[in-house]
Amino acid sequence: MPGGEAVIAGAVIVRAGRVLLIRRSAPAASLLWTFPSGKAEPGETAGHAAAREALEEAGVVVEPVSLLGERVHPATGWPVAYVACRLLSGTAHTASPREVAEVRWVRLGEIPELVPGGLFAPVQAYLEAQLAE
Repeated sequence: MPGGEAVIAGAVIVRAGRVLLIRRSAPAASLLWTFPSGKAEPGETAGHAAAREALEEAGVVVEPVSLLGERVHPATGWPVAYVACRLLSGTAHTASPREVAEVRWVRLGEIPELVPGGLFAPVQAYLEAQLAE
């Protein structure tokens, strides 16, 4: 991403027809519900950062599979990379209560009420393909 800012890496994790979202303890701009996500550390790929954040915030071990897309988030102005991840192990829980108030596996149809601004188009398309109800 341009500008040299640290990229926020978001882990898009699907299991049994649902996607994992976390409710932040403190919202980032207008965002309360997000994918497990956080800043990539220097030298860390978006995939590795997404996997680390999934473990730190939701207590799940995941493997990054593919980069779904990147954008400057319209609500925060932060550069974000969305990474599709495969769940390997763990039971999702609030692994970092300071940052995360709640974790929830949600169906595609529940996302609009939790993420009122909607999802980034490539992420929405990926989830529609993965979560066809």
